[in-house]
Amino acid sequence: MSRPPLAREKVLDAFEAILIDAGERAATMDATARAAGVSKGGLLYHFASKEALEGAIVERLRALVDADVTQMAAAAEGPIAYFLRTSVMENDPLDRAILASSRLAQGGNQPAREVLREIRERWADALRAHAKDATALDLVMLVSDGLYFNNALEGGSIPGPVPQGAELDALIALVERAARA
Repeated sequence: MSRPPLAREKVLDAFEAILIDAGERAATMDATARAAGVSKGGLLYHFASKEALEGAIVERLRALVDADVTQMAAAAEGPIAYFLRTSVMENDPLDRAILASSRLAQGGNQPAREVLREIRERWADALRAHAKDATALDLVMLVSDGLYFNNALEGGSIPGPVPQGAELDALIALVERAARA
């Protein structure tokens, strides 16, 4: 009898949560099994090793970025506005996969490091045609980084300015003008 795919996702979600909340060292196979509410055998059925779990996080991130790039290309507000607006973290699956992959990369995981570089390049490729030149593209990417970083700080002890509503709209409009001028 095969196990439902939901169990695999539950295990992967638990591993991701441990990575985000406690870091790579705390994300052991035993801790993951406990957090997922499965036996160690149940975990091993889906992921034979910690490396397999790490690889699944990297693949999850790739799949989520594929969907994000597709949405960016189709966004009614345009790719730059979409990209900047979605750079403000919302604790959605893409944000969580980025954070988990970042934790792996910080722990020395080479595939996680590579996927983080790869996704940044995927976003840049999707935006390149909408920026007048490489400097304008850098502006869009760096503003996105700043929004993401400041939003991450806001949840901690160091508040960062994260524009919202009309302020975010004004920032996006300014960056779009500068990127296309």
